[in-house]
Amino acid sequence: MEQLQSFLPLILLFLVIYLFMIRPQMKKQKQEKNFSSELKKGDKIITTSGMYAKVLELNDDGTCILETAAGKMKFNRSAISMEMSNKLNAPKDVKK
Repeated sequence: MEQLQSFLPLILLFLVIYLFMIRPQMKKQKQEKNFSSELKKGDKIITTSGMYAKVLELNDDGTCILETAAGKMKFNRSAISMEMSNKLNAPKDVKK
């Protein structure tokens, strides 16, 4: 019984770390993977570097061709920001 009580703080610490750090990170990685796989031609996106673009072509090797104001560019899908792209495409609130 004493051995269990001595390990209890360590067990609780691991549980807290899992619940507040590891699990949310795993959930975010899964959402980003789904976002990347659901991209389609014509989607308006923002890259992680802040470049606004439109998806022209998606390749099987994990790259995509984007159209920007400067022309066409080739990027990895991982360079597309899920959070900023979702904010860009979110419906705007109209105040009356």
